[in-house]
This record gives sequence, structure tokens and C-alpha cells, in this order.
Amino acid sequence: SAWGWTASGPALPAASFLAGSLALVAGLALCRLLLIYNSRDSSRPAKNLDVVDQRMPAQHLTMLELARARSTGASVGCGRQPALCAPRTRGGPAFRSLGGLGWSNATRRPGRSLATIAFFAAGAFLVLVVGANRRGAPADPTARAAGTGGFTWIGRTSLAVVPDPRINPDPRRFRLTADQPEAVEVVPLRVRDGDDASCLNLNRPQEPRLLGVVPGTLAERGAFTFAAAPDGAREPWLALEDGDDPGVIPAIGDASSVTWSLHRGLGDTIEVAGENGRPFRVRIVATLADSILQGDLLVDEARLRERFPSLTGYRMFLIDAPAASAPAIAAGLTRDLAGVGLELESTADRLAALHAVQNTYLAVFEMLGGLGLLLGGAGLGIVVARNVAERRGELAVLRAVGFSARRVRRLLLAEHGLLLLAGAGAGAVAAAIAILPLAAHPGGDASYVPLLVLLVGLGGAGAIGVELAARLALRGPLLEALARGR
Repeated sequence: SAWGWTASGPALPAASFLAGSLALVAGLALCRLLLIYNSRDSSRPAKNLDVVDQRMPAQHLTMLELARARSTGASVGCGRQPALCAPRTRGGPAFRSLGGLGWSNATRRPGRSLATIAFFAAGAFLVLVVGANRRGAPADPTARAAGTGGFTWIGRTSLAVVPDPRINPDPRRFRLTADQPEAVEVVPLRVRDGDDASCLNLNRPQEPRLLGVVPGTLAERGAFTFAAAPDGAREPWLALEDGDDPGVIPAIGDASSVTWSLHRGLGDTIEVAGENGRPFRVRIVATLADSILQGDLLVDEARLRERFPSLTGYRMFLIDAPAASAPAIAAGLTRDLAGVGLELESTADRLAALHAVQNTYLAVFEMLGGLGLLLGGAGLGIVVARNVAERRGELAVLRAVGFSARRVRRLLLAEHGLLLLAGAGAGAVAAAIAILPLAAHPGGDASYVPLLVLLVGLGGAGAIGVELAARLALRGPLLEALARGR
């Protein structure tokens, strides 16, 4: 990018949202063109009828042809409703189904129809895009690229654990106890206390907690997935060792914490007071995507000890153990390290707790969007009632030539249901374009089935609203409207 950073991760990019928004506008523009084109075609008078008839819209001409065929016994089509299979009159439309007649009626007022389509399209787009950001459990919590980093637990102690040379002869392999199984891997972290910058803290953090780590240990594991990293970095974790400015320490944090809690971006700095009272700066050089390390900033252990010499031990541990023996190993570690107050938390539980906060906020916006669509369904019912009130004479002609009240309701349902489907379809296609990078990313773990169920449910609610509005609007004798010439 222009600032020298590249981004990739299971978060909806702004460019994707913009592309989806443009697709939504393009879809609405296409609907407008179709409505205008069909409205001109449906309002064109037929040229093979009387002069008096040519002053009538094509829909009324179709009804008139129906009446003539009915009175003379002529066959103009097939089936129980022959007029729906009528041949095209030169210069006028032919309606071969209730859906075709309904679409023609919907195009008679392009502005009103387009407003209905736009409302449902915008509502469906927002509900789907917001819902796509919901987070679920990773498909494989043991995968090192997952938000757990492939670790089984996060361990925290009340007292610092000082490495014992007798049980830690190899500095590259940390052991918590002498009888720790070889299959267990432990990544120790030095902790400089500070404010929790995760979503579990409602207060605004001033100085985030710093975790000192040997970058090579996480780099060798390929732990976690990066949301953003420096251009050309061979390994983002090793960026913690870079930098020539003695007053600046490189740091890596979770993307959500950096963006929403610390209000920083890549390349930004945070001022922290050192142990000697001299402030220094921490520069964000990379961010992690949806990780258990949300709320903390990871820095190089050696540089952290330079600023805080009193941090002689470790108080946080990332522990990886075989799934089959994990409960027994956890019980053994908790028992052996009871003196320092070891507390183990499952990484899956930690990630679920962080997701719960984010999903709660998203659920609120989804409910508001769903409520808006339900109100839109009620508004569509009002549009149906208004259209019926304006066209009672036309509907009376249908009843006069043999259409049952049920088929008239089906006509109205087809007419306005097409608008509902067009709006929901345009919104769904635009949303699919917006969330395509999120769905295609291997780290994405959102579930889209509930979103589709929600969209279908809202569409069904709109259809029920149209049906109820049509029933109420058609109550009363329609043929009286025909007698009054309405």
C-alpha cells in the first residue's frame, strides 16, 4: 500500500465493502432501467383496436379483450384462464402468466416500485454484511494458523517463575517442571503489567500490557495468522528484532485491540513509561488476526528486560500438549506449580469469550436491521393497500370476466412479491461480493447458514404482509367500483 504495509486476514476489507456497495448501486440502476423500459412498453396503446380503445393503457386493453372474448365465446388462449395465454397484440404486451401480468403492473409506477426494491436491497445488504463478521469457533483449534496459535492452554501465575538451569539445560526448550512430558511445548512470556486492551475491558486503556517473547520460538511454530505485516518481511515475528532507534521498540498486537481499543494503526506508536521513569515508544509493526493474545502487545524479550530490569521471571505461558493426554497434563502442572498460583485457561474458551463480546454487538445491529426489514414488510403492505385502492376498477374488471378473488390475490402477491424478491436478490448479490474475500480466506470461521435463514424468514414475513394487505384491501364488493366507472 501507499504506507508500505500489506493486509490479509479474516476481516472485511474496506475495499470489499466498497465493491459490494457499488454492486448494490449498479443492481438498483439495472432495476430502474428494467422498470422504465417495461413501463414504456406496458403503457403503449395497441394499434389494432378502436380509436376509443387506444386512449386506454395496455393493461386495461387486455382486460377489455378478455371481456370481449368472454362475451363472444372466442378462444384467446388455453387453460382455465385463457387470457393469460393470449397472443401478443401488435404494439401491446401479451401476458402468459400471473407473474407476467404482475410484473407489468409493477412497472406502471417505476418510482414507487424502485423505492420498494431499494429499501429491501439496502436492508438485506446491511444485515448480511454485518452478520458475516460474526465469529465462531475455529474449524481446527489445534491448527497453528488458527486464533489459538495451536496452543492448548494459556497459563498465568501469581508469582514469577524463574528458569531453573537444572531442568532447563536447553535454552531453546522451556520446561515448567522436571517431569514435564517431551510432547509438551511451552512458550514463556515475561509480563509488564498494564491495562487490558481487549474487548473484555470497557475502559479505555492508557498503557497496554507488554509481553516479552523470544520471536524465534513463535516464528519456528508459524503460530497465528497475521492480519497485517510489513512489506517484504521474511517472517513477521522476526520484525520484533528489527529497528535501529533505541527509543522505539517494535511490537505486535491483535488487530481488534490495536484498531478499536488502542485506536492505532500499523506504524503508529504508543508512549510507555520505563522502569527508570524515562518514557519510550512502542511501534506497531504487525497485527494478528482474531487471536487469543487480544489485549496485549508482544515485544522482544531482550528489549523488554532492557527497559524493565526487574522482570526476572515469567508469569504467562502458552502451552501446547497432545489432546489425548491434555487433562492429565493440566492436572499435573496445576498440582506441581500450586506454589506460584498457576491457573490454566483453555485457549478455545479464551477465544470463545472474546468472540462472545463481538458477536453480541453484531447481534444488536442485526436485530435493528431485521426490525427495519420487518417494518419494510409492513410498509409494503401499505403500498399494496394503496395500489388496490387506486385500481379497484381494474380489479373489478378481472372479477367481472371470471377471475376468482383468490386469483386476484395471487396476482397482487406476484406483483409485489417480485419487488420483494428483486430487492432481496440485489442485496444478497451485493453482500456476496462484499464478503467474498472473508469467505474465501482460510482463517475465516463465520457461519453463513443463520444469515440465509434470517433472509428467507424476513422474505417470508414480507410475503405474509402482502397477502394480509391484499385480503384486507379486497374486502367489499369490487363490482360496485366497476358500475361507478372507477
